[in-house]
Amino acid sequence: MATEEIRAASDAASLAALISRAAGDAGGRKKSLPPVDRWNPPFCGDIDMEIRADGTWFYMGTPIGRAPLVRLFSTVLRRDADQKTYLVTPVEKVGIRVVDAPFIAVEMSVTEREGKRVLTFRTNVGDVVEAGREHPIRFVIRGENDELKPYLHVRGRLEALVTRAVMYDLVELGETVVIAGREMFCVRSGGTIFPVMPVAELDALTR
Repeated sequence: MATEEIRAASDAASLAALISRAAGDAGGRKKSLPPVDRWNPPFCGDIDMEIRADGTWFYMGTPIGRAPLVRLFSTVLRRDADQKTYLVTPVEKVGIRVVDAPFIAVEMSVTEREGKRVLTFRTNVGDVVEAGREHPIRFVIRGENDELKPYLHVRGRLEALVTRAVMYDLVELGETVVIAGREMFCVRSGGTIFPVMPVAELDALTR
């Protein structure tokens, strides 16, 4: 087991070095994200990397415990029209598995700008995203227990699942808005309204 963990760590480090070189990483200096949407490298197959539902990254069955390594990988993530997620560099594209969403929104701040509420989220890999027209929030209900799950658009086709703790803070900000003649429970950010569900359905869930 120890040998396998060492090999997994070594392979992950080698992959990170490749990504770092290909993406033009500047020795840890903060810079803009690599332009992965403009790269069209050949597909080189799938690798044994998975992002679990709680946001933990695994490589060859072993958690990637180094946060800087995870952040590096996250900068070259891309979800394509085939609904699959890849690590993309100018020279290669490899497929990975994502159980739910590639990112987790772990913190939310509430501010006001020009009289309008603004919701800003921080993800587990350090992205800071302001919800609004360019970064909408969508809500789905899944599972046997009708679990409400909010997703925040981060970039490209990539989303962050809002943690349960943050979700409770988010829905506390909800209000009733009439949309197309129907009462909807919604949240607002940056002047944009994001419907959660019809008020009648919310009432049924909370009874």
